[in-house]
Amino acid sequence: MKLSSEDLHELAELAIRAATEAGQMIARSRPQEIEHKEGGHSLSSQVVTEVDRQAEDLILRVLAPTFDRFELGLLSEETDDNGGRLIADYFWCIDPLDGTLPFIEGTPGYAVSIALVDQSGTPMIGVVYDPVEGALFHAVSGAGAFRNRAPWSIDSAAGGAELSVFTDRSFFALENHDEVVAALDEIARDLGLEGVRIHEPRGAVMNALGVLALPNACYFKFPKPTAGGGSLWDFAATACLFHEVGAIATNIHGDVLDLNRANSTFMNHQGVLFATCDIKARLAFLHSLP
Repeated sequence: MKLSSEDLHELAELAIRAATEAGQMIARSRPQEIEHKEGGHSLSSQVVTEVDRQAEDLILRVLAPTFDRFELGLLSEETDDNGGRLIADYFWCIDPLDGTLPFIEGTPGYAVSIALVDQSGTPMIGVVYDPVEGALFHAVSGAGAFRNRAPWSIDSAAGGAELSVFTDRSFFALENHDEVVAALDEIARDLGLEGVRIHEPRGAVMNALGVLALPNACYFKFPKPTAGGGSLWDFAATACLFHEVGAIATNIHGDVLDLNRANSTFMNHQGVLFATCDIKARLAFLHSLP
């Protein structure tokens, strides 16, 4: 079933409602039960709270009428992947609470993320709600990006004269962490900047939004042989936002993100890069560091 522009805007409004309601519920909540689930090799992919599941239930109640009407598949973090996304022309890709560790710790860095992705892996709709700031971000393919319903673009005057690098906790666990930081500093100076600033770790979604707030910024994850590297639902909605503002959302090699990977939901096979400055070739050098 081919979706029209009118269909996409109708679906975007439902995703906005779902993300907002879930985000407002999260903002009123604190986790009471912390569980561990089967996931990747990082702690962030293994922890879940009752609030994650409550947010997912709320989102799915809002989106439920769309599955049959528009013949949509589903991939959501707290629901088993039934493979429907590989058959349907489009599927909802949902992270009901990205950044569960910051949420547990009571620090900023978590968000609700909802995307509509076509079977080829192209994000058609991206919606993010930040419960800490009460901020809404959304984009529809070909129709632009918006912050709190106002048109949104990269502010070339924002930020300082440094390369801002947004990270998650795995960055600080890299065996060659010091070498990577030194190489990033060299990249910054090649770009005519004064150096590199490493931001405090947070969830993947809020890392990407941090990048979009600055003209010289990036967030990346290297490929690795073990399961992890973030999941499809960590990157789909923000990739749509990045596409609509003309920023970089690719794999680590600068190729198209594989956002409907058939044999796994993890992105460790190709890594990710979100950036507002062109550092793709330079990151290839970073990845080659021993």
